[in-house]
Amino acid sequence: MKLVRYGNPGKEKPGLIDAGGKLRDLSAIVPDIGPAQLDAAVLAKLAKLDTAKLPAVRGTPRMGCPVAGVGKFIAIGLNYADHAAESGAPIPKEPIVFMKATTCIQGPNDPVMLPKGSVKSDWEVELGIVIGTRARYVTQKAALDHVAGYCTINDVSEREYQIERGPQWDKGKGCDTFGPIGPWLVTRDEIANVQKLSMWLDLNGKRMQTGSTKTMIFGVAKLVSYVSQFMTLMPGDVITTGTPPGVGLGMKPPLYLKKGDVMTLGIEGLGEQRQVVVPFKL
Repeated sequence: MKLVRYGNPGKEKPGLIDAGGKLRDLSAIVPDIGPAQLDAAVLAKLAKLDTAKLPAVRGTPRMGCPVAGVGKFIAIGLNYADHAAESGAPIPKEPIVFMKATTCIQGPNDPVMLPKGSVKSDWEVELGIVIGTRARYVTQKAALDHVAGYCTINDVSEREYQIERGPQWDKGKGCDTFGPIGPWLVTRDEIANVQKLSMWLDLNGKRMQTGSTKTMIFGVAKLVSYVSQFMTLMPGDVITTGTPPGVGLGMKPPLYLKKGDVMTLGIEGLGEQRQVVVPFKL
């Protein structure tokens, strides 16, 4: 299934995309797409619905983050060897874990706002993992059983804040609007091999990133298992898993986002995003 949340910010309704690509309303079935709806039994119930009988949604409403009530927004750094190289960093021996503030989460096509004084904001197309059932000290073999599904994420980053203003990356990762997620949460059963998905990002129509999840240093099962050794993963938690090469930081000279830029990005089977870059505003 492709589960969505659509409508104005703060007033999103649950929905799904049917086999014909139509948006269908799920409001009469579930109150939202959040932690309680990511349980395997609930997802199985939704999968059995006759989608043709669900109300079709007219027009092209705004898409919100496909998961409500995200408790933790966990990120993995330098998880592609070629991206580590372009960043001038060694290949990590263990996953690099940091947090993105949940306040940065937004819809996939909402504008991205440059932080106040930003001069080094950057783009990163990434695969997102959505946790479906509680995971604590899980084995790598059992890790995927705890995954509800996957989504596209743009891990927008302010490099000066991230790298030059202290050892913690979080300051450059959690700025408002720096976490576009969606357009869909694609349930795990629809993805035959999560380690074989193509991914891309364009800036103003020019291809910047081309990659595949097959070149991840640490795969999805490893990441879920690894992170669960350090914190309990709960339904609705999101893990964004690193980016392939082609970010602005790695260019010579570096290239960073400015007002009016347009980012478009996508991952095979997980949908596309589009964001216009806007200046800072309180």
